Amino acid sequence: MGGNGAERVDEALSDQLAYNLSRIKREIGNSSDIMFRDIQLNGGESASAQAVIIYVDGGTNLQPMLQSLLAANAGGSELVEAEQWIEYWKLNVISGGQVIEVVSFGELYEGLLNGNSILLIEGCSRGLSIGTQELRARSVEEPNVQSVVRGPREGFTEVLSWNTSMIRRKIANRHLWIESLKIGKVTKTDVAILYIENIVAEDVLDEVRARIAKIDIDGILESNYIEEHIRDKQITPFPTIFNTERPDVVAAGLLEGRVAILVDGTPFALLVPALFTQFFQSSEDYYQKPDFATLIRMLRFLSFVLAMLTPSLYIAITTFHQEMLPTTLLYSLASQREGVPFPAFIEALLMETTFEILREASVRMPKTIGQSISIVGTLVIGQASVEAGLVSAAMVIVVSITAISNFVLPAFNMGISARIVRFLLMILAASFGLFGIFMGIIVIVVHLCGLTSFGVPYMAPLAPFRMSDQKDTLFRIPLPDMLKRPASLPQQNPVRQKKRGRR
Repeated sequence: MGGNGAERVDEALSDQLAYNLSRIKREIGNSSDIMFRDIQLNGGESASAQAVIIYVDGGTNLQPMLQSLLAANAGGSELVEAEQWIEYWKLNVISGGQVIEVVSFGELYEGLLNGNSILLIEGCSRGLSIGTQELRARSVEEPNVQSVVRGPREGFTEVLSWNTSMIRRKIANRHLWIESLKIGKVTKTDVAILYIENIVAEDVLDEVRARIAKIDIDGILESNYIEEHIRDKQITPFPTIFNTERPDVVAAGLLEGRVAILVDGTPFALLVPALFTQFFQSSEDYYQKPDFATLIRMLRFLSFVLAMLTPSLYIAITTFHQEMLPTTLLYSLASQREGVPFPAFIEALLMETTFEILREASVRMPKTIGQSISIVGTLVIGQASVEAGLVSAAMVIVVSITAISNFVLPAFNMGISARIVRFLLMILAASFGLFGIFMGIIVIVVHLCGLTSFGVPYMAPLAPFRMSDQKDTLFRIPLPDMLKRPASLPQQNPVRQKKRGRR
């Protein structure tokens, strides 16, 4: 044989066991975690055959399979020819797990590196890939990012099969279809596309398939690898693909006609198409009374505005438009800033940057001390800065309100967008005052109205405006009155439920 470049992994297995083993060891670099266990198979008329079980150390559970092999081997069999062994062991001996015949080195490597055990027999040009994977993963736990007061406490894990089963348990319907594929030339990561075939729009589903099919990369380690490849190619700080770690959120999205994308090795699923208003909705909105859910949604939109505009409004008013403030408040702010050596913009920039550093530090610190350090650090730095005359007390209040408002948003990535836009608006406020802020807002609104997510307008149902969808945008009307699915999302079946009769 030639070098590795001349040998193809799709080459057929040989009936010579020694050749197969030597090639496998050579092509996997004699890796220490690939184990080879020799077995002597007892056949009829004093016949016997040499066999080898190949498996990955630490990733397989050989005990059930070995018990079956040893029990059958002790009793012997009437087989003589080597080719008969494969069918006999496949149909009569090996119990439990998936058993697939492999006829090429490519199929052998795929099964082996996915946690299967490979059985090769001397004189046989076929092998068996036996499902003996031993999953060692985090158990189903409550989501850390998207927590709720009322609602399911289960969140996705890093095991794809567990995640799909959680969705299947919530939507136990034959129309829930799951398409599986592998992405990544090196990692060959399992990816699943989920949709309800009699609800999802065919053009949206075809677009998802087409974009995923174009991905050509060595490895997929997290769902963001998929997200960055399939999102609409628009330069924007706003997320156009929704991600969640909650099975109930994915189930609700599927029922509205969306497509879910799950990736093995990450607890975050993707939902497309995504709308701007979707990032302000929480699954808890549908587990609470509609009037309370409406109030909370209004609070989220208000918090988003505050997170973007509060520092820039303070800078603009205190720097260019002092006449807008009441006289008493103006005197109070002026007295606070009397000893501050920096203009309002530099003051706000210092405080915002300091808080961003504290925020990132609290995320990277060990959980046991991260929260206490962030709280103490914020209080100590804020109080010391005011006493040292570096910043005013009003600026500490402004930055605190901005930070707290940012945490109200249920979608973490939308909070990141607010943080990016905030600094841009601060620069405009320091340069042009309120006129700069208004220009910035106009540019942001125009930009948002021009975005799309898999062909769906990003700002729908606000722009274009759809009155029928306002029942679940800023307001949340009672569930019995939501007769149809959102018209902003294309789907085959718009009817969600029948109209309730009068009592």
